[in-house]
Amino acid sequence: MKKAQLVFSIRQFRISDYKTVLKLWRQVELPVRPRGRDRLQHIKTEITQPNNIFLVVETENGIIGTIVGTHDGRKGWINRLAVHPDFRHQGIAVAMVKEIEKKLDELGIDIIACLIEDHNRSSMKFFEKIGYRKHTDIFYFSKRKYPYT
Repeated sequence: MKKAQLVFSIRQFRISDYKTVLKLWRQVELPVRPRGRDRLQHIKTEITQPNNIFLVVETENGIIGTIVGTHDGRKGWINRLAVHPDFRHQGIAVAMVKEIEKKLDELGIDIIACLIEDHNRSSMKFFEKIGYRKHTDIFYFSKRKYPYT
């Protein structure tokens, strides 16, 4: 018997989604920094910025996915791609990435990138499968205002 196709919609994140989204990020084992970059006030400010696209995927079961797209005027970035484990392999991640790519393209952004931690093999495989090229000659450096807490 064929499994029924999941009905979902992609929409802008609303601040009322905050607690649900943090719970989802924890469920999928994304690092969550509620006293740093993921604190409520920071996200409230972030979503008002014109270079930020924060989307959620919603079904009758509630929010089951997230993706954040940002850009610096010349390069776009995909962040916080998450799909609840019960809803994976149904085209949700691909749909979210395509939506971010479309929105960044509308802004004139020609290069889209993502950073994936070395242990996250499934994300690497996913992005390679949808046409992203892995670079092994780039090193990532960061300076953080808030420590890993």
